[in-house]
Amino acid sequence: MASLDPDEPTDAALLPVLEELQAQEPIFHRPELGTGAEDLERQMAPDFFEVGASGHRYSRSHVQEVLLERYAAGGEDPWGTSGFYCRQLGPDTYLLTYTLRQGQRVTRRVTVWRRSEQGWQVVYHQGTPVT
Repeated sequence: MASLDPDEPTDAALLPVLEELQAQEPIFHRPELGTGAEDLERQMAPDFFEVGASGHRYSRSHVQEVLLERYAAGGEDPWGTSGFYCRQLGPDTYLLTYTLRQGQRVTRRVTVWRRSEQGWQVVYHQGTPVT
């Protein structure tokens, strides 16, 4: 049975999925995956929502609006990722956790991904600051 401890390495059987999902993260910070409304529609599951560092829940439409404004403004803070871990939740659904560093700000991230006919779609995302 696969380990359920995120401090353990990802189960070897999930390494191909882990590699695919790492290429998607940090979610919405990969301009090569698209920055237009149609791109976001494709990337986000219809039931997507996000919980921000404040604890507030944000709807799919709100997140899309904020992202389109960010993309239009241009510029990105430099970031780095580490500590990726993947766990399968269901037949086509996976939990991905990692650490994101944006300058001095460090957050632990969790994204639930679903493989669909359109490719990978994000179902849920949350970032928690590390203090």
